[in-house]
Amino acid sequence: MSVFLIAILVLMLGVMPAWAQGDQAGVQWNQLSSGEQQLLQRFSDKWDQLPPRKQQRLRKGAQQWGTMTPEERQEAKQRFKQWRSLPPEQQQQVRERFQQFRQLPPEQRESVRNARRWFRSLPPEQRKELREKFQTMSPEERRAYRRELRRQYGGNGGNQALDGTSSR
Repeated sequence: MSVFLIAILVLMLGVMPAWAQGDQAGVQWNQLSSGEQQLLQRFSDKWDQLPPRKQQRLRKGAQQWGTMTPEERQEAKQRFKQWRSLPPEQQQQVRERFQQFRQLPPEQRESVRNARRWFRSLPPEQRKELREKFQTMSPEERRAYRRELRRQYGGNGGNQALDGTSSR
């Protein structure tokens, strides 16, 4: 019986590092597709030193970039440029809002996305006008106005995307 337990223990100890590494293992540079390598070229020299989580995030971003239309790519570049121009405190606020968004139930996230799409479909002058209007409103006035927009636009308008905190 003790030989059997020792054998199982030895087997478990031999397999455990592989299990642990499987969770923490990064992606080798040569495992990336040529498109991913091209997009992530600036990381090639230090790829192996990056934490596995960062490798996965970068790879996912490269994959998403590959599925974007030219217009979506241009918009993403513009947003990134805006992001980089923000002071660190505002960048942190945006990160926190994004974390809050990610914690919403899927149906609420979709509602926010729909509202943002609706807002982005408005002419620039109208978006600017709405932002300015929202900045002068109290939270209660904003909620009432969003309800009115939803009623007017069939549920697509007036969600959190219009409270002046996104799409700047």
